Amino acid sequence: MKRFLHLLAYLFIVHLSALLVTTLFRLALFASSHHQLSAEALSRPSLSGLALLHGVWFDNVIGCYILLPALVAVVACALCDYSGKALFRSCTVYFSVLYGCVFAISAADIPYFGYFFRHLNSGIFEWFGYAGTTVGMITGERSYWLYIGLFLLVLAGFVYWVRQVGKRFRLLTARIAAAPTLLERGGQALAGACLIGLCLFGIRGRTGYNPIKVSAAYFCHDAFLNQLGVSPTFNLLTSVLDDLRPENKQLHLMDEQEALRNAQAYLHRSGEASVSPLAIHRAAHRDTTGIAARRPNVVLIMMESMSASFMQRFGQRQRLTPFLDSLYTRSLSFSRFYSAGIHTNHGLYATHYSFPAMMKRNLMKGTVIPHYSGLPTVLKQHGYHTLFFMTHEGQYDNMNAFFRTNGFDEVYSQEDYPREKVVNSFGVQDDFLYQYALPVLNRQAASGQPFFATLLSISNHPPYVIPPYFHPTTSQPETQIVEYADWAVRQFFAEARKQPWFANTIFVLEGDHGKLVGDAECELPQSYNHIPLMIYAPEIIAPEEKECFAGQIDIQPTLLGLLDLDYTQNNFGIDLLREQRPCIFYTADNLIAARDATKLFLYNPETGQEFCYRIAPDGKLTHTTPDKSFLPLKTYSFSMLQSAEYLVKHGETTASAT
Repeated sequence: MKRFLHLLAYLFIVHLSALLVTTLFRLALFASSHHQLSAEALSRPSLSGLALLHGVWFDNVIGCYILLPALVAVVACALCDYSGKALFRSCTVYFSVLYGCVFAISAADIPYFGYFFRHLNSGIFEWFGYAGTTVGMITGERSYWLYIGLFLLVLAGFVYWVRQVGKRFRLLTARIAAAPTLLERGGQALAGACLIGLCLFGIRGRTGYNPIKVSAAYFCHDAFLNQLGVSPTFNLLTSVLDDLRPENKQLHLMDEQEALRNAQAYLHRSGEASVSPLAIHRAAHRDTTGIAARRPNVVLIMMESMSASFMQRFGQRQRLTPFLDSLYTRSLSFSRFYSAGIHTNHGLYATHYSFPAMMKRNLMKGTVIPHYSGLPTVLKQHGYHTLFFMTHEGQYDNMNAFFRTNGFDEVYSQEDYPREKVVNSFGVQDDFLYQYALPVLNRQAASGQPFFATLLSISNHPPYVIPPYFHPTTSQPETQIVEYADWAVRQFFAEARKQPWFANTIFVLEGDHGKLVGDAECELPQSYNHIPLMIYAPEIIAPEEKECFAGQIDIQPTLLGLLDLDYTQNNFGIDLLREQRPCIFYTADNLIAARDATKLFLYNPETGQEFCYRIAPDGKLTHTTPDKSFLPLKTYSFSMLQSAEYLVKHGETTASAT
């Protein structure tokens, strides 16, 4: 029996050691993001302590998953009176590999959380298809080296410790020569069964009908502390398992037919039976003296991670975007404009085809590429030549295949640029992209055919590369790169003004999505989706700032309305110059958001949690209990997203008859 107790003590020490290490990683996360604490959390340190205890609770669930097979093996070996070297060596390898994965996830989660204000989830596997780009992003960003080093140091220390503990207990068990009696074997079997049952309870995490879920970590009004208690490994594992469930392949927010009826009412459409329930024909006004008569070119510039919070117009104290701030006052601008999601593919998809982001899914990927009606397809039908410029590889996010299938005549990517201009895993820098695009646009303009071009920048994304010829005024890489991105756009406009086609071109500038700027005021920081939109054409469109709620899904119908083109609209956008939304909705991986001037509603479909906030005139948020006043926001966002799911599922995403 004594040998059996030594084996159990060995497992117990390894288990506690692993909990200690994951707690240290959580403390590192707390140290790196503690500035996100609310005033209430700062005044009540006990809340932070409770969040850390929640973390141990969730870490223990993962630890019990890992412990269970080892415990079963040890009990079986004890009953067979075996405690030799092979058992301890196998346990050392087993614990080193599995806890190595846990520690790697914990280390990677720290910078990920700092960037996205959420833990690692199944969405990261979208990056695995681009191994070279992903590795380059991780190794190229120096701020990540700290966490890579931390992981390697912790893993080496843990493996050494487990080996030493194993050697110690192997020697102790070897000194016990007497074989267990039949009664002792019975006691071992009973104790082993009880411990295995206790381990299974640890995996379940709680009493009650349902096992532990992420929502169990949410205990206060501080968005950071609520997430601090969640194990990154637990979050990633449950996210993957949720994705594998058939019912989670698609959104199930409400009844499809009810959603479609609501969407028709919100968008003032009755649908076209041969196209979709939301299709509507937009007839041209045929104004021979208006914009349409000029057949202007359209240049869309999508700036990586360009949150409105970087601009002084929206409260930024540092002078990071002097050109964009200046251009904003000279454009048709929108102060309440939001990205569809928090990833580039979401922004591209929503901007060009006016479909909302469907949580963390990338609807541009897939072997069978769906067809959509959008800006490039409609403009192409009206005689425009369409071009797309990106900095990275054409296969990234399936852009080359998707855009060529859906209206773009030409796609320029890293494969087209000189190799010496590629500065990191995301390709070339912004100013080179703009320099490369100009002569291509000049050649197209010389043909006499109007063009539509999208230029997608990337520099404001880790790893940050500041070119030696640019001299920023701030000291941090995160702000220096914003300065550079603004400068690069300025250089493009300076050169474009010299071209004969400039005067007859509509320039559209927006962020592909936002970025965490400053402190997170809620579970989904507004800076992540609040982005600038500027429509600049000094000889065509009068400058004006509009305060209506708008989103990337509205760019297509607004531009086509400006151009006065005849087409069938089959999407979720509105013409911002002729229509108005009661509110705006958007998503961020596992959260749905809807907001109006006074309220913000957030919903997590995976856990069923709702988060409601009142918005003060100065923009500050106050957490409140959900009540019926938030129901219109919930119904609006659910209806739009469920209707989008319906159209995607049934292949009703084009403007042609089905």
